[in-house]
Amino acid sequence: MGGDGTRRVSAAVAAAGLSSFALLYSPQPVLPQLAAAYGLDPGGASLAVGVATGSLAVAVLPLAWLAGRVGRRRVILWAVLVPAVLGLLPPLAPSFPVLLVLRAAQGVAIAGFAGVAAAYLADQLGTSRLAGAVGAMIAGNSVGGMLGRLGAGFAAGPLGWQGSQLAVAAVALLCAGFAAATLPGAPRPDAAPGPETAPGPEAAPEPGAAARPATRAAGRTWAVLGVPVAVGGLAMGAFVAVYNAAGFRLAAPPISLSPAAASLVFLSYAMGTMSSAAAGRLTARFGRTAALVAALAVTVAGSLLTAHSALAVVVTGFAVLTAGFFAAHAIANAWVTADAPPHARGRAAGIYTLCYYLGSGAGGTAGAVVYGHAGWPWLIAMTCGWLLLAALLVLAAHRAHPPRTAGGAATPAAATVQDA
Repeated sequence: MGGDGTRRVSAAVAAAGLSSFALLYSPQPVLPQLAAAYGLDPGGASLAVGVATGSLAVAVLPLAWLAGRVGRRRVILWAVLVPAVLGLLPPLAPSFPVLLVLRAAQGVAIAGFAGVAAAYLADQLGTSRLAGAVGAMIAGNSVGGMLGRLGAGFAAGPLGWQGSQLAVAAVALLCAGFAAATLPGAPRPDAAPGPETAPGPEAAPEPGAAARPATRAAGRTWAVLGVPVAVGGLAMGAFVAVYNAAGFRLAAPPISLSPAAASLVFLSYAMGTMSSAAAGRLTARFGRTAALVAALAVTVAGSLLTAHSALAVVVTGFAVLTAGFFAAHAIANAWVTADAPPHARGRAAGIYTLCYYLGSGAGGTAGAVVYGHAGWPWLIAMTCGWLLLAALLVLAAHRAHPPRTAGGAATPAAATVQDA
């Protein structure tokens, strides 16, 4: 595939990512307005985000399996068009349970993109042009998540929460239509990946003693990979918990911001873009354990700053915790990619994605419940506890199984498509 074809694939997948993640998180900045409309507390309102990310987590592995049978392009097309059409319906829902059902269906559909897009790009481009295409995809995911939140927050003032969600859905539908019209079908002949399993006869382990060390090594690898998977879930849960309650916190005295002004806090995601890009350099210089523990410590420090009463300090805290979280996510994700057996990297990445979004759904809802019943300081205490537990797991894993090298940073081609 030539340069024009590569740009076409990259643009289509970037548009699909923008559409998907704008829809996934667009209710987050209007949770206070949604709570008022349906008579909910913060924990109940946060389910508008939690059920979507939770259903995404549950569906990502089955849809990745389905894509291998019916074709990745077909699954991606449904994964961008169905959520965009469904996005027009939640603002019209007659009750909150109906809204949650629609949001759950959106999450299931978006899982088809989250679980398949990177493999689709590998099919289309092979390895030589994959890095740039995945970079464009991740940029689309991040920009979509940020613009969906900002757009919903700014539109909520003049249009109400229903109008803000319809506006985001309309833009997402345009992006989904562009992706559907430009997404190529047939992969390049030399880019189709070989099977990830079933080594040839010459590579088959001999029975008996020779097989036992390999079995022990595989068990050790999967035991170690449980740590970055847990870190991803705990860190994402803490991060989404804080942001789910952010609208309530910023709208309440003594800060008392309007929905549009409060939504500006999502500009902090720009700090996450920079920190995730720097995570690989930090890992190469200081080692994976030190870099990951430092990133988690920065996230804790930012969380503590948000407990201050001064707006400038609160905004600084959100920027710091966002930078720390995205760096921690990048390093944990790279850990899974680097240490998984070559034949099982796809499965390992899928498990990481599942736990990452389970953390988002469960942690985000739990955080809003704690905030609604006990206030911001207790929310921060809970999320800092999760982050410190993640850091302890990393230190324990390093002590039990020191990494083979100081690296382990993922290249852009090895990254996944998650967005917070």
